[in-house]
Amino acid sequence: MVVVGCLSEHVCEMGLGRHLFFRNSTASSTMTMALSQTDYRTWMDEAAASSGTGDSTEWRYCYPSALGWGQECSVALREGLELLISDVCLNEDLEVDQGERPHPLEYTFELLHRRDQCQQRYSLYGSGLAPTDLWVVPGHQRMVSVNVHIDPEPFQQWLGDASQDARILDLLRSPEQPYLERSGTPTAAMQMAVQQILRCPFQGLTRRLYLESKVWELMALLIDDLNTSGNDAKTPTLKPDDVERIHYASKILRRQITHPPTLIELARAVGINDHKLKVGFRQVFGTTVFGYLHEHRMERSHQLLEAGELSVTAAAEAVGFTSRGHFAAAFRRKYGVNPGVYARGRRA
Repeated sequence: MVVVGCLSEHVCEMGLGRHLFFRNSTASSTMTMALSQTDYRTWMDEAAASSGTGDSTEWRYCYPSALGWGQECSVALREGLELLISDVCLNEDLEVDQGERPHPLEYTFELLHRRDQCQQRYSLYGSGLAPTDLWVVPGHQRMVSVNVHIDPEPFQQWLGDASQDARILDLLRSPEQPYLERSGTPTAAMQMAVQQILRCPFQGLTRRLYLESKVWELMALLIDDLNTSGNDAKTPTLKPDDVERIHYASKILRRQITHPPTLIELARAVGINDHKLKVGFRQVFGTTVFGYLHEHRMERSHQLLEAGELSVTAAAEAVGFTSRGHFAAAFRRKYGVNPGVYARGRRA
């Protein structure tokens, strides 16, 4: 894992060779927990194994106390269709480093509670290739979420002949194509369906059938919202001041390439919230915040190796990689050649 934004850090042993990184900023008293995606998922699986109760289709378990408090409920509705209901409050901000990976269809509805305010939002992802990114969950606030994963096959079976509609096909991309991503504010109908999932009064088979009907209802509402609103209508318009802040954030990332701030620290540094920062980077630069940083690191390392003054290890360290192996893999994906071979070719 590449540790991002490490101004001051200490490490907590998690067992099995995994670590939870705590990072704090000298500019504030806030801290950020950082995990690789593999470590996060393994830790959650272990929490389910140690504290979970349920049957072959539904599991309930307590959230790991080192991360925060709360519970999660995982429901296997059918093969290729899974529902996850969470009600948690994290001890600190959490960032999970997610690498490039194949991705099923997914949607999430989140209700963020802080003091007397409740913020609602949804995210929709088609199937395809998920980019390298950071998944960020704010700490010190209760978050209730409904998350659904759908494999392409049951999705196509549910749609029937409609699965060949051009608008639907955009949700079903090949594993080599970047997936479709949309976010927005839930409509009244979506909010009602989410509440019905959270307050499901049934048990056993009736509960599973009821939850599955609501999962497909939400999917239908998301497709309707996607089709009727249009892509541009769901994308928040950035004000000129916001665009300036996004560009300022990019300058901070370039200046602090070896020790960049966390996503939440960067948002605070430029005076906007983390959601607008993520949306803004996609609008202004066509990539995620982490994707932008990764591209700059790759370009800078290419320049350093081309100059022939640094070894591969030194070039990797100069752009913020802590692992030569991770750097070599990223360099090959970007330029189609091993960095060592490239460096020797430039010196020849």
